[in-house]
Amino acid sequence: MISKSHQQMLRGALGGALLWSCGAHATSYMNLYGVFDTGIEYVSHASMSGGLFRVPSLTGEVPSRWGIRGVEDLGGNLSAVFTLESGFNPNNGTLGQGGRLFGRQAFVGLQSDYGLVSFGRQYNMTTWALADANLLGPNIYSISSLDPYLAVARSDNTVAYKGTFRGLTVGATYSLGRDAGGTGNTPGQGTCFGSIPGHTSTCSQWTAMLKYDAAHFGLAFAYDVQHGGPGAAVSYFDGTPSTPLTGQMDKDVHTTVNGYATWGALKVGGGWIGRYVTTEGGAPEGRYDMFFANASYTFTPAFQVDGQLVRIINTHQNTRATLAVLRGTYSLSKRTAVYLQSGYLINSANASYTVSVGGGGTTPPQGATQLGVMAGMKTSF
Repeated sequence: MISKSHQQMLRGALGGALLWSCGAHATSYMNLYGVFDTGIEYVSHASMSGGLFRVPSLTGEVPSRWGIRGVEDLGGNLSAVFTLESGFNPNNGTLGQGGRLFGRQAFVGLQSDYGLVSFGRQYNMTTWALADANLLGPNIYSISSLDPYLAVARSDNTVAYKGTFRGLTVGATYSLGRDAGGTGNTPGQGTCFGSIPGHTSTCSQWTAMLKYDAAHFGLAFAYDVQHGGPGAAVSYFDGTPSTPLTGQMDKDVHTTVNGYATWGALKVGGGWIGRYVTTEGGAPEGRYDMFFANASYTFTPAFQVDGQLVRIINTHQNTRATLAVLRGTYSLSKRTAVYLQSGYLINSANASYTVSVGGGGTTPPQGATQLGVMAGMKTSF
């Protein structure tokens, strides 16, 4: 089995979100938590001038953050819950998510035997659908290297529901304005504040999920639709120009199908992610198909090795890339670990995807291969 401490870290890799099971706890509490993850990274072919060394700003194995979360028992199997979570850049101490104080999460809700209903800035169902099958999570080298939106998909002004019943989890979100902070939830995507009079779909977003978990395997499906609006754009992160997404009926759609299984100390997972972008006239502006497979093996309670292979095919822009990642983690205690990892990216002739999501500035020349290596340390509280 995957160690208990690693399961906790995987949940932390999703941003430290509090995962309430069906049935409210008969206790009230509030706690402070956080993760600090940093190290030294080398990226080859970071530009025409060559490679670079740096301390990444965005992530290592997991993004750095701190937060406050709480539960109040209201009686009758009903609880009030909240989370306030702030991301920060460990290389210089500045706030993440475009300078937001609680840019990772800021929501309040009610939890009962029928699930959780919550309101605020929060993760959508694309994130929850990938939680178990994407074993590397928002790692500095991972599926999010090829589409950073997949690291931790979230939105402002969101109403969410998620409930689990005999292993089946159903969930949905609706956002009235997916980027009201005006900082851009994903680099290259522009901003999208909210609806305007007479145009209620402007900048809205909805997601839906079905997920089934058994003792040793699980399956998940998610559908995610982002509508356009003033200031919005779409980037494919492959070196091609961004596409304006300014019309309220313009759509950026992600579909996710994945699964995982466990055998003793081994866990495997994989899936398909499809993305397509259309304008108001219905003309396709872009599309990709991404396939990923990964595995994790716990050799000892203290030492774990993870690997991932990703292939992206963007037929509309005629760009493709293959990414291979290998990561080893050694736990010094339940809260502190050191790690060494590497990612190797092969771009097609017209593509310039980057291997690293560690803070920008590493886009290689078209057709270049790229190597990333990072040695780091993380500690949690």
